[in-house]
Amino acid sequence: MAGKVKVLSLSSRFASMAAMSTEPYFLGIDGGGSRCRARIRSADGALLAESTGGPSNIYQDLDGALATIMATSREAASKAGLRTQDIHAGLGIAGIVTSVGAEKILEAALPFASVVVDNDAYAACVGAFDGGDGGIVIAGTGSIGFAMVAGVRHMVGGWGFQLGDHGSGAWVGHHAVRRAALALDGLLQPTRLITEVLSRTGSNRMDLSRWSEQARPKDYAQFAPLVFECAARGDVQGMMIVIEGAGAVSNLGRALLARGAKMICLLGGLSSVYPPYLDADVKLALAEPRADAVDGAIMMARRALGLMERWT
Repeated sequence: MAGKVKVLSLSSRFASMAAMSTEPYFLGIDGGGSRCRARIRSADGALLAESTGGPSNIYQDLDGALATIMATSREAASKAGLRTQDIHAGLGIAGIVTSVGAEKILEAALPFASVVVDNDAYAACVGAFDGGDGGIVIAGTGSIGFAMVAGVRHMVGGWGFQLGDHGSGAWVGHHAVRRAALALDGLLQPTRLITEVLSRTGSNRMDLSRWSEQARPKDYAQFAPLVFECAARGDVQGMMIVIEGAGAVSNLGRALLARGAKMICLLGGLSSVYPPYLDADVKLALAEPRADAVDGAIMMARRALGLMERWT
């Protein structure tokens, strides 16, 4: 998305004054298209528990995402010896591109002491720059560029699998499967990548068609490591996909630089394999994140409670 998108961080009221009178505990959720990560910290930042769940993109499946978020949160709370009702939650959730998405989550009245909800890219940016200015490009199951510049949000990409996610794991895997279909028709010379893909999807027209009918973004994304491995070994089909994907990721980063971001953090499952293929100007602007999206979500919850974002 080339323009600016404003997504309000919407907070619920605190469950009771009693929750305010005791030492607060904070939960951070990073809910993505392939997995949901939860972390609980005390007010002084001590790590109390972590847990991991399945996909939690509300755009793809609102009810399923909420169920995953709560199951993952309860697992973390149990490990920490807490109830979810005692915890102030910050939720960074994939699929929120307008305030409507956040409102839907708040309307579900999740059983936390308080809740603040925002896009997962915002939570990742808060974590990466300790709440300060900067830009991030997430290349995970999906892809998005997000920046905070002088208090203004800038978002590019993030349209989801049907409309975008260029350069993402799902995009990379989808291109590999499409090439496999062309190879079955004799329109493309098979390579190791094609052979490996067909061994997982089915090696004839009927099996591949049936596989694709049920496939979701996370299913396509499972092929991304294979594509990068094959590209590194000179597989021509893998190289073509990776080069095009790197161009898309570079474009996201360049768009954020043009909007005033000085540094870019590359995040997500493909963040470690894309840098050698990125355009030089974007590569020069890369920086290491100070914290991850889960701690960014915790910072959101702390801010909503009127505390300093960082605990150190």
